Amino acid sequence: MKARIPKNMGGGAQNMNQMIKQAQKMQDQITELQEDIEARDFTATAGGGAVEVTLTGKKTIKSLNLKPEVVDPEDIEMLQDLIISAVNEAVNNIETTTEAEMSKITGGVSLPGLF
Repeated sequence: MKARIPKNMGGGAQNMNQMIKQAQKMQDQITELQEDIEARDFTATAGGGAVEVTLTGKKTIKSLNLKPEVVDPEDIEMLQDLIISAVNEAVNNIETTTEAEMSKITGGVSLPGLF
């Protein structure tokens, strides 16, 4: 008994070439998106704007602004917590933006190892 491949399944070399072209196009779009995100700045605040941090898309701190009223020598721990909170929020913004925009390219398919 011979196995039959349904029509539109398989397709030989032509279909394989088309799939390779689509994969290459997706890879090009992903690379372009990665470069675009790395070139962006992401800003987040904490403590009602008392601490503002800006990170690059490569997750490096570009700037850190503190309002004078948040600098209390008696309460360094609060300032540390606010800075950590702002940095974490900015990193989350980068991750969320990357995932959302990557999903547009990949159609929601998770591609392990990209980020």
